[in-house]
Amino acid sequence: MESKKLLLGVAVIALGFTSCKDEKAEQAEKSVDSYVMYVDSVGNVAAEDARGNWQGIEATYELKSGEAEAAIANMKDNAAAQERLDASRAKYEALKAKYEAEKVAEQPTTDVTISSKQQLRNALFGQGKIGDDMNFSWVNKDNIHSVYQQFIHTAENNKDSYTREDWDEIKLMYEALDSRKNTVEKEGLSSEDNRKIAALKFKFAPMLKVNRMGAKSGEMKRAKE
Repeated sequence: MESKKLLLGVAVIALGFTSCKDEKAEQAEKSVDSYVMYVDSVGNVAAEDARGNWQGIEATYELKSGEAEAAIANMKDNAAAQERLDASRAKYEALKAKYEAEKVAEQPTTDVTISSKQQLRNALFGQGKIGDDMNFSWVNKDNIHSVYQQFIHTAENNKDSYTREDWDEIKLMYEALDSRKNTVEKEGLSSEDNRKIAALKFKFAPMLKVNRMGAKSGEMKRAKE
């Protein structure tokens, strides 16, 4: 009888422990869902309204991002949740870069060439991240994957609007980022992030080549006409 009671007690404890784990996993999923839905909702906001209220959007984003990151850190199998988180983060960063570029474009400038180049850099990397000094020291093992994501997704989303000069600049920036990656790899870049970056580069490299050649051919054709 005592043995039966002991086994029953162990079973109840185990059931309670499993229920607790399931509850934590469910709560983590809800946090990720909330984060993903928020980013999607930002994408549906009218551009003018988003730019006008970006400070509030950014504050809410940071809060939800922090909650989602903390939640999945406690998940045993969080690979799928992390993928969703990374995809939404890249989407948000691309939106942020777009609004920042539009804000810069609205400001008066006396040098159209420099302004155009800086606008492109702002869109690819973030406002003011890369200037004429071409300093990539801010890119490290913890953020380099998201930097590649923003760069490549931004270029893909705007490929039809880029000129030959834009593609030349994109190629230059891409090669500079790759050079920084070689340094970051020696500083402890995780194998997982390295694989994700390799997948992004595998997809982007041929697109860069084709679109750059297409832009040059189109420009030559128009010049002849």
